[in-house]
Amino acid sequence: MGHPAIDAALGGGIAAGRLHEIFARDVQDASSAAGFAAMLARLIGGALLWVRMGKEERIGGKLYAPGLCEIGLDPSTAIFGVLPDAVSVLRAGIDIARCPDVGVALIELWKTPRELDQVASRRLAVAAENAGTTVLLLRIDAEPSPSVAQTRWSVTAAPSAPLPANAPGHATFDVELLRQRGRAQAGRWRVEWDRERARFVEPGLRDHAAPLSGDRVPDAFGGSLAPGAGPRRQSGG
Repeated sequence: MGHPAIDAALGGGIAAGRLHEIFARDVQDASSAAGFAAMLARLIGGALLWVRMGKEERIGGKLYAPGLCEIGLDPSTAIFGVLPDAVSVLRAGIDIARCPDVGVALIELWKTPRELDQVASRRLAVAAENAGTTVLLLRIDAEPSPSVAQTRWSVTAAPSAPLPANAPGHATFDVELLRQRGRAQAGRWRVEWDRERARFVEPGLRDHAAPLSGDRVPDAFGGSLAPGAGPRRQSGG
């Protein structure tokens, strides 16, 4: 991921071809968690397929293309799907995860739908491992529940460091590694996103950084929420 302490805790970086969970425990942190998920997708690379529910899109807003481009995602390698309910999202997510041509399957679910049980979690994990697709399960306004995810993260917005001339600071998050399979390490870190190098860094340590325009957290949403040798691992540049 580019951040030495996080990469050390993960044993060398985020594991590709695995299931990872990213939580925003309330709606106010939805943009931060979605931004973090999009940054992970950029870091991991490959084609991105992002599926979400229509009702929640009406509540939270549509995905905001300029904000995603600001993160460094290439729109030509991304497909976004809006489906009617959690069942449809999970079914599509499993099908996407089974496709070896997909780099990242990003599955966005709000709250805790009853369809998201350990059986569904296992299916996602198996599909990811068999195809080599990285599955990011984005959970908005939800609390962690039993799963077989490789890692589980909680993300909140953090104050960004001021830039000259009062320019808006770079995207800054407090990220907490809640658990990971096979390793005891957890931890909490404050990080910035370095778009040019597609990696996370400690605040204030970016080289040749240009200020972001607009909000201090890149806005992933355009609506009311705006302000077998083991897995491959992505540690950033």
